[in-house]
Amino acid sequence: MHKLNKTVGNYGEDLAEKHLKNLGYTILYRNFKCYLGELDIIAKNKDFITFVEVKARWNDAFGSPCEAVNYKKKFKLYNTAKYYIWSRNLLDYNFRFDVIEIVLNHNNDSYDLRLIENAFQ
Repeated sequence: MHKLNKTVGNYGEDLAEKHLKNLGYTILYRNFKCYLGELDIIAKNKDFITFVEVKARWNDAFGSPCEAVNYKKKFKLYNTAKYYIWSRNLLDYNFRFDVIEIVLNHNNDSYDLRLIENAFQ
């Protein structure tokens, strides 16, 4: 099951990156990892550096994908982002957290993708 989840996650991140590029975002980093956690995508959009959490699912039987970004996950993302900002001396930039949720279709290669800008603070 872990391997399937990783495959779905990677596919979702590929779709999200393509979507962000089509919207004019510049991808700065993908899968940034440190001892605090991982950030799926770090991108620049206009005056913002955006930390994007990608959630891909086969269905929404257990809730929408964005509902998986709970308090604990937000806290981890926030601290990892703080580390990224500090380690790269980016204190003069504006930042925000976005979520991209993707629901994949079992029957074909279609999917529903939704970008939630400034999803949490």
